[in-house]
Amino acid sequence: MKKLFLCLLLFIHVSAYSQKLDKKYLPLVNHFIDCIKKNNIEKLSTKIRFPLKREYPLAPIQNKQEFIKRYKAIFDVELTNKIISSNPETNWDDVGWRGIMLLNGDVWLDYDGYLISVNHQSKLESTERARLIAVEKAKLHPAIQIFEAPVLLFETAKYRIRIDNLGNFNFRYTSWPIKSKMSDKPALVIKNGKFTPDGSGGNHNYQFKSGDYVYTCYITVMGETGAAPASLEITKASKEILSQDAKRMTP
Repeated sequence: MKKLFLCLLLFIHVSAYSQKLDKKYLPLVNHFIDCIKKNNIEKLSTKIRFPLKREYPLAPIQNKQEFIKRYKAIFDVELTNKIISSNPETNWDDVGWRGIMLLNGDVWLDYDGYLISVNHQSKLESTERARLIAVEKAKLHPAIQIFEAPVLLFETAKYRIRIDNLGNFNFRYTSWPIKSKMSDKPALVIKNGKFTPDGSGGNHNYQFKSGDYVYTCYITVMGETGAAPASLEITKASKEILSQDAKRMTP
């Protein structure tokens, strides 16, 4: 559900900047469609930007061998038919620096014709993801085992922080001292968090309020070279009391 929501926000935004596909990119799209149509997995595997991310906790695809092995779990009949029946001139759009997208962003290619993203989840992947989430829940402290989907896990110098979607885009913030385990009782749990997109590069944040305190988790997708992939900011009565860079432990 979370992923569909984020993809919808992205589609609404990029649709305003999309334009008819330039004819010079038609051969790239036609090549991709042809590989899918002929089930030429070997050839397609040479045109992937790795790692190819899958929705957490599904592991990203790191290389050609993994792609070939997991191909059918990603490109199921529904997605395959959608690609094969697509018209490069009307169903594929040029979306500036983001690349070339199919329909509502189901598939993205870069301007060299490499596959960079697949925002479709087959029934096989959905089943495996549900299994992995159940395994993950069993390892958590009983107080936080109930949630719809995991969203993010990251660490600062002092804290380990976890964000989960409880359903209906109600996000929960859980934190522990950095040396604690997630099976330990959390030091802090805050519900009713809000997701906010930040600009057109995919950056976003999750904000949680508890009395006078506001905990904001910033996620950087597009940033300056060397920029931290995430950060935590804590304010009290609008005054900053802590700001720490973080390393992301999950996509």
